[in-house]
Amino acid sequence: MELEAARRAVLAAVRGTCAADLPRLLHWMRNTNDFDELVVSNNDVVLKKIAEDLRNCLPIEAMFSSEHQAIQKIHQNPLPMIHVDAFLYDDDFVDSLCEEGKMSRSYCTACGSYKTASLEFISHSFSLMELKFLYHHVLPDLTGKVVVDVGSRLGAVLFAGYLYSSASQLYGVEMNADFCHLQEMMVTKYQFIDRIKVVHADICTQASLLQKADVVVMNNVFEYFLDRQEQARAWEFIACNVRRRGSLLVTVPSLKESISKLQMDIQLSQWVEEMQLNYDVYLEKDVDREALEQIHLYKIL
Repeated sequence: MELEAARRAVLAAVRGTCAADLPRLLHWMRNTNDFDELVVSNNDVVLKKIAEDLRNCLPIEAMFSSEHQAIQKIHQNPLPMIHVDAFLYDDDFVDSLCEEGKMSRSYCTACGSYKTASLEFISHSFSLMELKFLYHHVLPDLTGKVVVDVGSRLGAVLFAGYLYSSASQLYGVEMNADFCHLQEMMVTKYQFIDRIKVVHADICTQASLLQKADVVVMNNVFEYFLDRQEQARAWEFIACNVRRRGSLLVTVPSLKESISKLQMDIQLSQWVEEMQLNYDVYLEKDVDREALEQIHLYKIL
């Protein structure tokens, strides 16, 4: 049913209610939570439609040839690895691609033999499950708050933040022009322009934005896109500018894991306090607990 037809049907139902029951009906409509499930489900549908639109604009690996550093790092991995964007492809979708011969979960360890091993999958985006966990269970009420996604890529964190939270502004900082263009397309198509802004820039030029952020999100943000020296520089910049007491930092993987690889002198205990998350609170079916446990929340001291 189209919107105008649905509106007319609702009004007809209200007008057809007997006069004695009308006040109670109107009171129920103003105060009920019965519509919440419909709204949440619709938000899921919108995100899935955005993912479909993005799939139609990208190759299956969801990478652009302009991502030289990331492509090189994937090829240099000791074991075969492919990029499967978790926002675009859930497990069921991957299974269907495998059945069609467009993707494989395994590789041959010795050509001509039956010896196979599982391919390593890597994603630079949150899945729908992870996004819902992030906004429904990890972060507090974001009414009036500013969220900054560092390396916003396809914009999944921004779009989910628009639909699942009341954040006043959601900024995506992305240094790849191709991905900025895709995000802008979705922002325009789905009319998110009032709360989402895509910034085409290196995060190390965005000190003022980081300093005003209430929440900063960083998902696999530097390792595959910068060399070690650039990674260290970026982390030092983050540590210097994400300093507002009480603001929140979300990372995948943990800060300790990211920074220890670079042998940096950032004193985490003097900068952040890790907040304990309840990974059992997410009750939807087919939960990938291992993926949820990669999400870490910190409060700035």
